[in-house]
Amino acid sequence: MQRPPTAEAGIAEELAVVRPALLPAYTGALPGARAAVLTRLWRGLTHDPLPWVTGRAEGRSGVVLRLADGRRLEGPSVDPYATDAHVTAVRLDGRAYDEPARLMTDLAVPHSASFAAELAHGTASLALSRAGQQDVGGPAPVRDWEWEQRVVDGHPFHPACRSRPGFSVAEQLAYGPEHRPVVELVLLPVPAGECLVSGVWPGWLREGGRVLVPAHPWQAAHVLKRAGEGALAAHPLMALRTLALPDGPHVKTALSARLTSSVRDISLGSVAASAVLSDFGQVVAARTGGLLHITRTLGAVAAGSPDLAALLRESPEEYAGPGERVVPVAALATTELPRSPARLARLARLARLALTAGLRLLELGVALEAHGQNLLVVLSPNGEPVRLVYRDLADLRISPARLARHGVPVPDVPDRMITDDAGALRCKLFGSLVAGALAGTAGSGEALRTALENVVRDLPRTGDLAALLGEPLPAKALTLMRLSPGTAGDQWAELPNPLRFGSG
Repeated sequence: MQRPPTAEAGIAEELAVVRPALLPAYTGALPGARAAVLTRLWRGLTHDPLPWVTGRAEGRSGVVLRLADGRRLEGPSVDPYATDAHVTAVRLDGRAYDEPARLMTDLAVPHSASFAAELAHGTASLALSRAGQQDVGGPAPVRDWEWEQRVVDGHPFHPACRSRPGFSVAEQLAYGPEHRPVVELVLLPVPAGECLVSGVWPGWLREGGRVLVPAHPWQAAHVLKRAGEGALAAHPLMALRTLALPDGPHVKTALSARLTSSVRDISLGSVAASAVLSDFGQVVAARTGGLLHITRTLGAVAAGSPDLAALLRESPEEYAGPGERVVPVAALATTELPRSPARLARLARLARLALTAGLRLLELGVALEAHGQNLLVVLSPNGEPVRLVYRDLADLRISPARLARHGVPVPDVPDRMITDDAGALRCKLFGSLVAGALAGTAGSGEALRTALENVVRDLPRTGDLAALLGEPLPAKALTLMRLSPGTAGDQWAELPNPLRFGSG
């Protein structure tokens, strides 16, 4: 019986047909892509609270994990905050593995087969993303989507950083932001009486008694199976399903495919709450004294299903002054910021802005999901971080008790967003901001500690800051979450805290 082709071979075969000129670059990128995914996976295996890992020991030769069935998994010691770590192989009972999907297959733990398929596809897709990239050291981008399209490798810590199951090679090239395409959003007409509308849906997306709902072309072809009446040219952002109109707002579309971790539809509850959340965002952003702005949701629509829905959102460029640039924190690694002589000073400035604003809102009762995609920084003409912009309010956590102490009414939002659990609120902010956005920019635990240590000494002494200083740093247990498909919501790992140097 002939074995089915691997994901790497399958993408190579498709690429040879649709873009043969990229095939040599793709083949050359495969070893680096395997190491990049294996590095992320090894980080998860060594730090996530996996139920089948019963012991962990670290010595001069690296890390040894004891598995519940008696096997040993061995690999190098890796800084959990490092973005340039390069794990090329780990050993399972003495056998070396350099392919993350094969390692996960042979671990043979619950749900490992489906996760192995994601890793295989993600590794091949990452190699495709890296193939034929232009030099990021060239002239600085001008428009917001150009910054976003510089982020080639996706999430810096997620093993499925480029997993796009259900996307052919042609579709990845046509829709992936790192390939810098122009995407034609499909306009699908729906009778207005059949639509749930929140906020103001603009006249240019209406036609008589019909609402024109922008749909991602992948969604229109594979899920909705409908042809549209007209199209909008747009530029895909890091989120892939969110796109920037050339001279207008950003459009967040439903995309019923699993990208990285989640199926990207837009729930009816999110549409219904979008206007209320947008207004609430302006209220709480005003409490930061201008340190942070939150983009407004201009309008949202759902046509009876999460599969056909869209949101229109302000572009973050609205918050840039003359000569300023608005850059997603995840894209800072492509700028001069990490490489400049003033690197640590600028990282510290970014950290000061982010922690001051984030902790102020947390004290108020709002925990931001401030990862490197949602959080953007406004850079002055000489590259100094001067203020922040936050977008996408769908994953906020809101504390009614804390809001009440500050006289802020609780908005009418989905129940999943409401909690008074201090631990849950802190995990949401610290896991996304410190272990996510700031760690990904710093690139190592030592750089993160150095950038943060003087900042936290100047912050108001609150219970939230004490937790940040004195407890392990929460980070999403991304590997555990992919191996726990039946468990809803976030799960957390505890990382060594780079800030544990004292709080006095």
